[in-house]
Amino acid sequence: METSLVRELPAERAASAARARAVSLIGPATVAGGLIWGILQPDRLTILHPRGQGFWWLVLEPPLLVALVGALFALVVAKPLLADLEAHDAAAR
Repeated sequence: METSLVRELPAERAASAARARAVSLIGPATVAGGLIWGILQPDRLTILHPRGQGFWWLVLEPPLLVALVGALFALVVAKPLLADLEAHDAAAR
């Protein structure tokens, strides 16, 4: 089927688009998981009650680390990986 509005994508382009979508969602999903973890278990966040805690204990909190890793993945890993996938798709055409 081919009209001016709708056109079918080849199967490999559809799979590539699904891969790109999955890679681009890993980082935000990880950040959301860390934030949800922090909301569901606020006792894990010692910033909320820092009595007697040292600097590193306050900085290295698991929910915050998970959110940080998700943000770093989105910025450092996913962007170049998506650019490579896009370049590979362009070369395949």
